Amino acid sequence: MNTVTIDRYVLDSLMADLVGHDQSPSAFLVYLALWGRGGARRGATVKISHRELAEETGLSKSAVQSAIRRLTRRRLVAAARASATATPEYSVLRPWHRRSREHSSSR
Repeated sequence: MNTVTIDRYVLDSLMADLVGHDQSPSAFLVYLALWGRGGARRGATVKISHRELAEETGLSKSAVQSAIRRLTRRRLVAAARASATATPEYSVLRPWHRRSREHSSSR
């Protein structure tokens, strides 16, 4: 069994924001699934279909599609495709890292 390390921010802030404020627990589950597949490593991408994400998270395919749209719009995930029918490649973004580095360098 592999161990996955998650930033404290994901559990303390992002979960409450996506699940409580946005009313989108599916977006949080998809974010965690991508993170767990290694997408949170700097420069890493995760190539996975909506169907595979649905099976992995227990969500419907349409719930996964909606979650990806929300995560992309919130700039928490970047998606790229080689063509319209290709399997998407996702990058898990962590904008709070950039903010914390900017904040600490301005001191």
